[in-house]
Amino acid sequence: MKRMSLLALASAFLLWCADPEAAKLPEGKGKEVIAAVCMDCHGVNNIRRQRLSRDEWTSEVSDMVDRGAQANDDQIATILDYLTENFGKNSKLRVNTAPMIELKSVLELTAAQAGAIVDYRTANGEFHSLDDLLKVPGLPADKIQAKKDVLEF
Repeated sequence: MKRMSLLALASAFLLWCADPEAAKLPEGKGKEVIAAVCMDCHGVNNIRRQRLSRDEWTSEVSDMVDRGAQANDDQIATILDYLTENFGKNSKLRVNTAPMIELKSVLELTAAQAGAIVDYRTANGEFHSLDDLLKVPGLPADKIQAKKDVLEF
């Protein structure tokens, strides 16, 4: 039990060291592998702003391996599962942890509008519903309403 706690603590520390934004990635099998393999070369924004199919993620990951990313076959499979589940075509946008770049890309907002969401969230706390999100000044309500099915609070 003590060993498991130390391993979890070490994993969390490595994740934080790799990229502070990596700590905000959705929980799940593969988060630590993403941090260990992918964060050496780039931050999470490269991942978070995309919503790709499994085939498209496979192509992206293969390209990274061709460029020198060090991952074995099991790690690659874990990475692909994680990316597809959390950043696939039909994955949810986690409004309370998404950085500006993800909000901008997925909701098709301007940088100012996405920034307004982050600023409002920082000043007022987490969003609990679509109605809370629509309280952000300057957001195009019609655009947000059109994307309501991809939002997770």
